Amino acid sequence: MHLEIVNPESLGAPRGWNHGVLAPREGRLLFVAGMAGWSASLNGEPAGFAEQFARALDQVLTVVRAAGGEPSDVARMTVYVTALTEYRAALPALGEAWRQRFGRHYPAMALLEVSGLVDRGAKLEIEATAVLAGRTP
Repeated sequence: MHLEIVNPESLGAPRGWNHGVLAPREGRLLFVAGMAGWSASLNGEPAGFAEQFARALDQVLTVVRAAGGEPSDVARMTVYVTALTEYRAALPALGEAWRQRFGRHYPAMALLEVSGLVDRGAKLEIEATAVLAGRTP
């Protein structure tokens, strides 16, 4: 049982996300808390936008794998960024970080620009929902 992509033609072809993802009837939902791209507990200066994106994705996947899942089980993702222009400027590097971790799998996604994040120095935070179909850790 795998996730089923739902992209109605009337909404146009998505690129780098999907409009909807239908979970199988049998499965367990995993809600992954917001994973920041930087933490005040880390030493040194905050990493750049692309590095923070890669770090946050790695943290999301750490939780998914700990629950017995894999990247293709991620059904939904919300990315909160503090600077939309910086996000757009980093798109080529973000795309590469994505492909290294998720390949061609794209969940239903939302991108939100926020005025700030709790972790000082964080430029982004990612929340995710995964569906683990019949898998146990």
